[in-house]
Amino acid sequence: MPFARAEIVPEAQQAAVDVLASGWITMGPQTAEFERELASYLGARHVVAVASCTAAIEIALRALRLGRGAAVLTPSLTFCGAVAPIVQAGLRPVLVDVDPDTFLPTPATVQHMAGYPADVPELAAAAGLPASAVVEDAAHGLGAELRGTRLGGASRAACFSFYATKNLPIGEGGAVATDDDELAGYVRTARLHGLSRDAWRRYLPGGSWRYDVAEPGLKANITDVQAAIGRAQLAMLPRWQARRKYLAGQYDAALARVPGLGLPPRPADGRHAWHLYQVRVTSACGISRDAVIDALTDCAIGTSVHFIPVHQLSGYQPILGPEECRSVPVTDQIAQEVLSLPMYPALTDADVTRVADALLGIVGPALGLLGVRAAWGLSWSARARRDGRWPAPCGAAPAMGWSRSAFSTTPLASSVLSGCRCSGLSRRSRR
Repeated sequence: MPFARAEIVPEAQQAAVDVLASGWITMGPQTAEFERELASYLGARHVVAVASCTAAIEIALRALRLGRGAAVLTPSLTFCGAVAPIVQAGLRPVLVDVDPDTFLPTPATVQHMAGYPADVPELAAAAGLPASAVVEDAAHGLGAELRGTRLGGASRAACFSFYATKNLPIGEGGAVATDDDELAGYVRTARLHGLSRDAWRRYLPGGSWRYDVAEPGLKANITDVQAAIGRAQLAMLPRWQARRKYLAGQYDAALARVPGLGLPPRPADGRHAWHLYQVRVTSACGISRDAVIDALTDCAIGTSVHFIPVHQLSGYQPILGPEECRSVPVTDQIAQEVLSLPMYPALTDADVTRVADALLGIVGPALGLLGVRAAWGLSWSARARRDGRWPAPCGAAPAMGWSRSAFSTTPLASSVLSGCRCSGLSRRSRR
């Protein structure tokens, strides 16, 4: 069972073939239609498609016209691709820690982690910033809602990802959703070198080859091949989101019997996007998170960790400095416990049961629940050996090196100041 599986529907495959046969494969009319349709889905005034969420964040930050070296608040428990654009835009990342229950920032930070919607206006106000100074990293947030509004539907700049594992899988790509006409215009120009007119418009009948570059930009456009895939995939998104919600409920029910395992919370006044289903392997499980990963791997169950905190990455430590690296203790604790389980629309109910049974069979022995272990071993290990789905019995005791002392009782958390996977809220000083 893989951790993630991208589904490209037949309509999307055919749409890509049609574009390849059309003679125009780079950014053009399909991109414009994809932007229009995604804006309609979000309820956004504008959507501008770009090469990646990383590119979207960088361009959006540049659009804020902050002074060089201005501070941008961001969580460390995020993908490095959300912090790199802060640096590339000539700004300074300032780390914020996270809430131990929601994997989100508190009102002193900000982010939509794993698809859980953050209250951006509330968090911006707590940081002493206008909501217009927030760039939302909504890489995990497509399909989430807060108080009846979809993420990106009322944002200065919400940045989405269409990477292969995301809720709208295209393979690569990103977008900026905004209600700001000026910012949308900047993103459209900046994504293609700063050219005043893109190639499609220059080569239309009656078009002119002339263009200007008022401000140098990036090479960060998408192609019509990607956009055509995205349009067909977008038609499937409501069905996929409903399936993700259902699977999350199935996981909740199945994993409630695993002692010590922390389950993800639900937003009180919103809708989770369920890009990830993240659990916490707490000290009460009697076994380390890494040992659980190894045991699940032996059972041919794929998992992942979201994320290795940025301040723990060697290339970012000199950029952040030792004080920043010591400023997020909750993040450090979470990074030892958080575990992402398989979550994608093609996952079956039987797959969820299999994951839950495997976790029960791994955690149970660690806590001395031998009866649980024996029952689990008969139900899954014997069947797996019989069917040849994995080489080693999952009920067998792996060399896990359990250590209770490696964990504290600090609750799990996650954060960021402007986003959905992580986010960055700009401000010129920490306080």
